[in-house]
Amino acid sequence: MEEIIMNLIMHSGEARSYAMEAMELAKTGDIKGAKELIQKSAEELGEAHHSQTSLIQNEAGGNKTELSLLLVHAQDHLMTTMTLKDVANEIIDIHAAIQAK
Repeated sequence: MEEIIMNLIMHSGEARSYAMEAMELAKTGDIKGAKELIQKSAEELGEAHHSQTSLIQNEAGGNKTELSLLLVHAQDHLMTTMTLKDVANEIIDIHAAIQAK
């Protein structure tokens, strides 16, 4: 289970980094590059979500997951990164609209 939790943290962290980099690119005017990084962020979040799903399925199958600080941290990482990616998409769209004017 610890390996699954670490994968959740790792992929969420990668997704966060891509989202932050995407916003930086958007600020410099590279909307295409920003959107490519947001796609990479989404892919990493997909991997993280896959890890989360395996934990949920395992528990639904009767194998109770022990609550740990590491698991709480992993869930926090995932949820905040999902929100950050959504906000990054909006910021990229705003920069694209400004540049189009």
